[in-house]
Amino acid sequence: MSIPRLYLDQPLEAGREVPATPGQAHYLGSVMRRGPGDAVLLFNGRHGEWEGRIAAIRKDRCALLPERQARPQPPQADTRLLVAALKRDAMEWVVEKATELGIGLIQPVFTRRSVADRVNAARLAAIAQEAAEQCERLSLPRIGAPQPLPAVLEAWDGIPLLVGAERGERPPLARAAKGLHAPWAWLVGPEGGFDRVELDDLARRAFVSTAALGPRILRAETAAIAGLTLLQALAGDWTE
Repeated sequence: MSIPRLYLDQPLEAGREVPATPGQAHYLGSVMRRGPGDAVLLFNGRHGEWEGRIAAIRKDRCALLPERQARPQPPQADTRLLVAALKRDAMEWVVEKATELGIGLIQPVFTRRSVADRVNAARLAAIAQEAAEQCERLSLPRIGAPQPLPAVLEAWDGIPLLVGAERGERPPLARAAKGLHAPWAWLVGPEGGFDRVELDDLARRAFVSTAALGPRILRAETAAIAGLTLLQALAGDWTE
């Protein structure tokens, strides 16, 4: 029987009861059919993973008791995904998979050809939390407030930003990432690609490198995750 694993925005220490959210209480009691004394795994993104027990549960109320730390909190590498706002299902899928891949920041951006004009950041944060609980990650990615791409670039802190460009003569991403180590970021445009003004703006910035993802045209969500997979393998925590 699998042990439920929950993220709590609470300090975790041995013997100190912490409350679950009403949704978590419903999940434990009604969905997982757990009761007092049953085992849980807890994490908060700061204090590692804890083995614990359900101290009390009733309808939408639940108290959880951390007992011992099972895994210490590792440092979070500064890895980022910038992705043009996509349609809801595609955007949610990207957030789920980027969370599973261990990305530290997911930043939705609005571009000239974005297919969506709004992003539900709260919904994306909930999806990221659920994905982190399921993949045994010890932290949650930050979900950035959606912003226009020029605003994000103007406020950029200078870490290497690799940009997926499907047209023109671009080096393969594996070559562009040679020798790269975190921190880094990966930017993917909308289904119609970046327009010329955006490409010119990116080209003039010293921290930007453009790269290709093979001979085929990829959907935006495919390009986002394919690029992150390659970067994690070459310059991320898959090398550890």
